[in-house]
Amino acid sequence: MPGAKSNTAVIVRVPDGQPPSLSKEDIQIPSPESNQVLVNLSHVAQNPTDVQAFDSNAFGDGAVLGCDFVGEVVELGGGVTRYAKGDVIAGLVWGGEKKGLGGYSQYCLADERISFKVPGTLSREHASTVPLASATAWLALFSKDCLAIDRSSGATVLVWGGSSSVGLYTIQLATITGLNVVTTCSAKHTDLVRSYGAKHVFDYKDPQVAKKIKQAAPDLKYVFDTIGQSASSTTASNTLAGNGSLCTVRPGKANTENVASGTKVTDVLVWTAFLKDHAYGEFKWPASKADHELCTELFEKVPEWLGKGVVKPSNPKVLSGLDKVGKGFQEYRDGKISAYKIVYEV
Repeated sequence: MPGAKSNTAVIVRVPDGQPPSLSKEDIQIPSPESNQVLVNLSHVAQNPTDVQAFDSNAFGDGAVLGCDFVGEVVELGGGVTRYAKGDVIAGLVWGGEKKGLGGYSQYCLADERISFKVPGTLSREHASTVPLASATAWLALFSKDCLAIDRSSGATVLVWGGSSSVGLYTIQLATITGLNVVTTCSAKHTDLVRSYGAKHVFDYKDPQVAKKIKQAAPDLKYVFDTIGQSASSTTASNTLAGNGSLCTVRPGKANTENVASGTKVTDVLVWTAFLKDHAYGEFKWPASKADHELCTELFEKVPEWLGKGVVKPSNPKVLSGLDKVGKGFQEYRDGKISAYKIVYEV
């Protein structure tokens, strides 16, 4: 773009025979294609997938990770109608999928349909927590390839891991659409998840948790496991009445081998929001027009919901500078993150 000379980013480097490391380097500024805008980033939020992709070396040398970001639109691609230069937007990108493109950088690209203009009442750091987690929640609940809940049904859904970032957005989006929410979390977060809309809250550490949930919701047909561990999927599936459905946040339905007999298992991949084929390791997802349209609808609605306080963003813990990414990754590995999201001020 005119006037810009560099794009400082945190790059994954994989020396021969060595584990991956993070390196701060200057890379090329990406150019927006049709329906894309170039964004000068001010904030990027950390997600578990960032750390998992780094630790497993999912994308190899030269990858730029980071998925959730906020910044100012500085250049428009062809056909863009929703934004103008100077707009502050929150965007989503699969950091690492395309070499040199990701959130841990000064400049990134946003799809104008899978992003939203940040309301004036919302801080940039709060807004950066919204795109990935809210889209994951929305798809898990309503995609035909996930739980496929009828939005007019008033059904009950169990959100396993309600105080996680994805869990909190799931509780809110389910409540907005008239669903009844049962959830699990640590005892210390009970009041938090209730304030977001959960009607019944249970301590996931309680040995009798599945039994108690069945008593509270005897006809339960839908579970979204936002944790995606073997223990969480197995226990959550035992709350279902009959042949219910469980959607896991883990790609490829990982860790669901021991779910209750008769459970229909699906997984949610937020990247089906983009109208293109995707692959992650051995797993492949074809382009989904339905998921793309579903997420386009979400991002059209979410600014108003955020502006009115109907949807509350995650609580950010702000770290200054991309130099802190390694520290933030370790905080996730150490299991210290609870009911907040790390956000880096670029």
